[in-house]
Amino acid sequence: MGKIDSYTEKIIQVLQQHEAFRPIGDWVEYENQVIIDRDNLHFQLLRVGWKELERTHHCVVHIDIKNNKVWIQEDRTEVGIANELMEIGIPKEDIVLAFYAPYRRAHTGFAKA
Repeated sequence: MGKIDSYTEKIIQVLQQHEAFRPIGDWVEYENQVIIDRDNLHFQLLRVGWKELERTHHCVVHIDIKNNKVWIQEDRTEVGIANELMEIGIPKEDIVLAFYAPYRRAHTGFAKA
C-alpha cells in the first residue's frame, strides 16, 4: 500500500470514529455524515440536523491530501484530528494545519506546506 492509500485509509478510520459520536445536550435530531472523495482526496465530517427550531449544517472536519501531505482545513473536534492521525501513524511532518495562516505554520511543529 502506498503512502497516499495508507493516509486515505487512516483519515477515513478516524472520521468514521467521529461519525458515531453524539454530543451531549439538547440536540433533538441530527446526524453526522462522513463525505469521502477518493478520486480528489477530499474528506469531511458534517453535522446536519436540528437543534430545537434551529437548523444546523456545518463542517466538523475537513481534510485534503495534497502534495503527499495531509492538509487539515477545518477541525472543530475537542481532541484535535492531527493528534489522532499521529496516534495511528501519520508523521507530524506530513500534517499541515491549513487553518493557520502560512506564516504561523512555521511555529506549530507541523509541516508548513
